[in-house]
This record gives sequence, structure tokens and C-alpha cells, in this order.
Amino acid sequence: MYACKSLQFCSVLPWSLSLVRMMLVALVVVCPLGGPVFAQDATQAASPPGAAVVEGQAPPRAIEHNGKQAYNGPIDVVELPPAPMLDEEGKQRLDPDGKPMFNPPVKQLRDKKGHPVFDPDGKPVFQTAGNLGYDEHGKKIKVKKEKPPKATPVSIVSGILTVDGWTGKARLNYDITDLKFMYIYAPAIGTTIISLSSFPGATEQRNAIADKTLRVTVEGHVIELSSDKRLMGKKSASAWVVVDRGFLLPAKFPVFGHGTTSRAPYAWPGSKVAVDEAAAQPPPLPADVQPALALAPCPTGMMRPAGPPVLPGQTASEQPCVPIKAGAVSEGLTK
Repeated sequence: MYACKSLQFCSVLPWSLSLVRMMLVALVVVCPLGGPVFAQDATQAASPPGAAVVEGQAPPRAIEHNGKQAYNGPIDVVELPPAPMLDEEGKQRLDPDGKPMFNPPVKQLRDKKGHPVFDPDGKPVFQTAGNLGYDEHGKKIKVKKEKPPKATPVSIVSGILTVDGWTGKARLNYDITDLKFMYIYAPAIGTTIISLSSFPGATEQRNAIADKTLRVTVEGHVIELSSDKRLMGKKSASAWVVVDRGFLLPAKFPVFGHGTTSRAPYAWPGSKVAVDEAAAQPPPLPADVQPALALAPCPTGMMRPAGPPVLPGQTASEQPCVPIKAGAVSEGLTK
């Protein structure tokens, strides 16, 4: 211990020694034995070998896979927007509420390591119905086998549509692969929507479809559709019916159609052209009974002489006009 000759100096000395000690510790931390390390060197040391560092951007993400070479490619897959769902006629399908229907979005394929797949041109390869690829963990995505919904085919051949016994349409021909809704417009009634399954607002009419006939009653009016062939199966079926009195058509006669929505606007596809395979062209008429055009009359003072006789089936030759002789005229007058 050193003796302090001044009380003021003894009180300041411990604080000065502590300050010097803190400065020495900070100097060792900032400047180690190997020399100072600048911020740029630290960034380069943290980057993987062979990776370029762009100013203002973060270095590419390196992903290790079981100790193998790091993957520095893209990790996000491309997803296409949902495509419209089309029907047999190429028109967009509508759900029972009248809203457009879309197919599920298509995503980019992933390989066994979970990386997005690209073709040799660098374009993304997308999933297909039979190949869904792998998930982000490298697990194979199984294709789910879904049974298609049961279709309800309806065939109308030379159909006749009547309202209260009066014929409104005839020769209706429709091949409906899957009936959802049937529309029948009649003046003073409105549009009647008919379905073979229940839908909001509709009431059931039992045994409405029987063999070759569809018969429903709407507000006291009887609407009947008959066909030359069976509409559906052998068993009778119920129909669910509702009337839309607000949807009118500029038509004086009933209109028939079918579609996939139970709300306006409705689809009114045209019926197919009826083709009678049994019909054939009749044979040509014989030459002796075919009609012949009358010859032009001869000028005044001329006549056509009688030609030579012809046999049945032969065509008589046209005789030219010749002047009438004066003696022949007088002789004819004398007789």
C-alpha cells in the first residue's frame, strides 16, 4: 500500500485505475492478435463458397440434405390460377346457384427432394391428373381415385309438349347425358324448373316420370312431355318442381330447354335435328309418264306438222314450224 499524501488524490486514484482497465479490455476485443476484422470480411466469411453476394440483397439460401451438396435453387412452386370448368358445348358450367364453376388450381411438380421441377428450357413442369409429384418433404403424393358422380341420362325422341292438353311443341329430340334441370316456359305461367333431385324451393311430385311420359301440375295447369321412347329407366321416378314467374320470354308458344342452374338466366339449347334412317329417296318416274314442257306456239301463218309415231318410252322429236299452204286452208274451210 502506498501512503496518500493528499486526501483528494487518494479519492480519485481508484476511479482512474478502473477507467484504464476498461479501455484495455475494449482494445483487446476490437483488435485481436490476428488483426482487425471488417464488416465486409464478415459477410464474405458467412457466405458459402462459390456464391456471389449482390449488394443490397441477401445471400442465397443454402439447404443441406443429409450432408450432401447444398441446394441454392428456388424453393417456391408456381401455381396457375383456376381454369373455368366447361361443359360439352364449351360453355362455362354454373352451379345450382348460378355461380361460375372452376377447376382446382394446378401446381408445379416437386422432385424426390422436394425441389421444384423445371424442363431443359427453364420452364416449370406442372402436375397432371396421373402425376402429382412429391410434397415439400419428399413424400410421394398419391392420386386419389374418385368415382365419377352418377349421371342421369334422358332421351327424348319425337317428343310432344302439351299445356292443359294443348300442343305447344312437337318433334322434340334431345340426348341429355346428365340431366340437372329441365326448363319449360309457358305464357301466362312462367318458367317451370324440373329436377330429378331435391333443390331449394322445389316441391316433390311423386311418379311424375313414368315410362315415356313426364307429367307435372303447376298452379292448376298440367304440363306433359311425351316421347316415342322411354325417357329413363323402367321404374317411375319423382320430380321436384318450382315455378319462376318473374322470368319471361318473348314467345307466344311454350319453350323447352335444360341446363345446370336452378336460377335465371337459364340455358335454352336447341334440340338436335331428327334424322329418319329408314327414309330413302323414291325411284325416278318412267320416261313415258314424266311431265313434258309445252312447245312454244308458232308464229301467225305457220304450224307444226305431225311427227312420226313413237313407241312407249321413246321421246318424240320436236317438229319445226312450217308455213301453212293456201290450198290446205281453203280445203279445210270447204270441208
